[in-house]
Amino acid sequence: MDTLNLPDYSALLKIKAQAGLIFDPLRQKFVALTPEEWVRQNIVQHLSALGFPQGLMASEHPIEYNGLRKRCDIVVFNRQAQPCLIVECKAPSVAISQKVFDQIATYNLKLNVRHLIVTNGLHHFCCRMDAKGQVEFLPEFPQPADVL
Repeated sequence: MDTLNLPDYSALLKIKAQAGLIFDPLRQKFVALTPEEWVRQNIVQHLSALGFPQGLMASEHPIEYNGLRKRCDIVVFNRQAQPCLIVECKAPSVAISQKVFDQIATYNLKLNVRHLIVTNGLHHFCCRMDAKGQVEFLPEFPQPADVL
């Protein structure tokens, strides 16, 4: 898989029926190892290393918006079980465009969190929303003390 702009970690990988699989500790199962999944699992590990408890994270979190079923790549919840951070992951080959920001903004209309991360594993865009919906881009990943 591609080298990402994230610290290395020891992924649990296996091959089944000639397809690569990676273990997702949030879903507690092996899932197809796609380029986007590689980014998602690396982000889960990075957030964990920053101090976000995996027990407060969800992969592929389902939401419904305007009658459509959507899935947020990663949602972090606070200790009151309310969402507080959404992460949208793309494959390293996918450029981060306005369309990707629109996608996470749509998810946030439903979840109403203050912190958002958009990443393709190479480029990370972290931001905080204020009470008026204004976006402040952050120079680095948010810390658990600022989010939870």
